[in-house]
Amino acid sequence: MNAYGSQAMSAPLLRVLMRKPGNSLREANADDWHYGPGFDAHKAIDQHAGFVALVEKSGAEILWLEDDGDGLADAMFTHDPSLMTDHGAVLLRMGKPLRSAEPDLHEKAYASVGIPVLGRIEAPGTVEGGDCVWVDQHTLAVGRGVRTNQAGIEQLADILKPIGVTVHGFDLPLWQGADACLHLMSVISPLADKLALVHAPLMPAAFYMMLKERDYTLIHAPEQEFAASNGLNLNVLPVAHGHVIMVDGFPVTREVMEAHGCTVETFEADALCIACEGGPTCLTRPMLRR
Repeated sequence: MNAYGSQAMSAPLLRVLMRKPGNSLREANADDWHYGPGFDAHKAIDQHAGFVALVEKSGAEILWLEDDGDGLADAMFTHDPSLMTDHGAVLLRMGKPLRSAEPDLHEKAYASVGIPVLGRIEAPGTVEGGDCVWVDQHTLAVGRGVRTNQAGIEQLADILKPIGVTVHGFDLPLWQGADACLHLMSVISPLADKLALVHAPLMPAAFYMMLKERDYTLIHAPEQEFAASNGLNLNVLPVAHGHVIMVDGFPVTREVMEAHGCTVETFEADALCIACEGGPTCLTRPMLRR
């Protein structure tokens, strides 16, 4: 079995890059990192351990990045600094300046296990992994907004074209402002083949229509729970087709997924995900899905 390869969003998760939060999170200034009033580093670290237990239960192998006190509090959100393809990784360039050193951590991790790097997004381009959604194996949708710009999308398209991938850019709304985080994956979570949970009011219309034209079933998440969670009810991690992990406390969102045949597991995450603006998808960089 290859040690890497992922051009799908919900195929079984076999290998994943993660980072346990430690001193960098304990010493983080909440205002600097745009963490919310519920932020509690010690509680967040405990909640991350609960999430890790669910990922391990799924059978996925975890490759760990170490938090050695480098000050990169957001580096626990490993989804954003790189993108994995069937042919190797792409190192991205973060739109949040405090996260600019994180792609180097991913580069070292991939080198340590022999995963090739296809290319790297360079200034002035920015792309964050949370803005990248595989529509199918040959089609990547990318959100253009505060964290990902047109120059980055064009570079990514050039890197992926030789492996047969077409990149489509879609404009995102500003929503809660330039300091907040609205990724494309803030408004869609693929759950199974051509099945996704969405928050339609903030979706790019052209992206919504593309999915409908490709026969996706789009489950509309309850708007009240989206508002109450700052969008984190929608941040759902598939560990296999129709088997997902979500933040606890949003029962209606869970019910609509279960009504479409999904198996849903939850974990406490008010101090980790809600406060820090990143859910279970953000906490993982899939390296191998098959």
